[in-house]
Amino acid sequence: MDDLFRTAADMIRDAQKILVFTGAGLSTESGIPDFRSPGGVWEKYDPSDFYFQKIISDEAAREKYWKMSTEFYGTMKDAIPNPAHLAIKALENLGKLLVIVTQNIDNLHHKAGNSPEKIIELHGTAFSVSCLSCGKEYGRDEIEDRLNAGVKVPYCDDCAGILKPDTISFGQAMPQDKMEQAIMHARDCDLCIVLGSSLVVYPAASVPMQAVQDGAKLIIVNRDETPLDTAADLVIHESVSRVLAQIVGL
Repeated sequence: MDDLFRTAADMIRDAQKILVFTGAGLSTESGIPDFRSPGGVWEKYDPSDFYFQKIISDEAAREKYWKMSTEFYGTMKDAIPNPAHLAIKALENLGKLLVIVTQNIDNLHHKAGNSPEKIIELHGTAFSVSCLSCGKEYGRDEIEDRLNAGVKVPYCDDCAGILKPDTISFGQAMPQDKMEQAIMHARDCDLCIVLGSSLVVYPAASVPMQAVQDGAKLIIVNRDETPLDTAADLVIHESVSRVLAQIVGL
């Protein structure tokens, strides 16, 4: 393992433009359960209840959605960055970080101090809410206050439109501009580091493959195997926070 760590540290040292791609395995080490893992949200709720079309067409579905979302938000709100988040911030401090492309919605890269302009949240953020009709934006805590006061389904103050956290639900279109930015940076980076992603959710998982196709080296740090392991220059199946903190510090 020491040899793997040393090789990874050398690859980081040689790189000038690093794209860091993060998934749920990074968040779990800050105490945020993976939706799909044992004890995760999908053990308590049926994912089919939360398809975008159902949310926008069914009041009962909206009520159930907000109940689920509020439970999950409470965990995320109190979470703090782990050593891997701080190691990514160290890469920015060193001038090596090109961009963070994340599947996570937990705001932890922001909490770690990374520059907002270097964070592309492909699946959105749970920390803000928008009206699906007029686009008015709300802070998440403002909406949570309404829910805690007994409101079952919040609606827009301006147009009475449907409010929804700024996350991407099943069946909802990915933000095209963010995907285009991510692919652009993937083509420009010289090293892509995947942290805690199973690399099975598309189109997000196409970002590391694009980096490889355009000549970047690829490091994957994940507890389990991924479909891109065979394309990677280095694979480490270990704790994300322990690995990254150590190799950045080498």
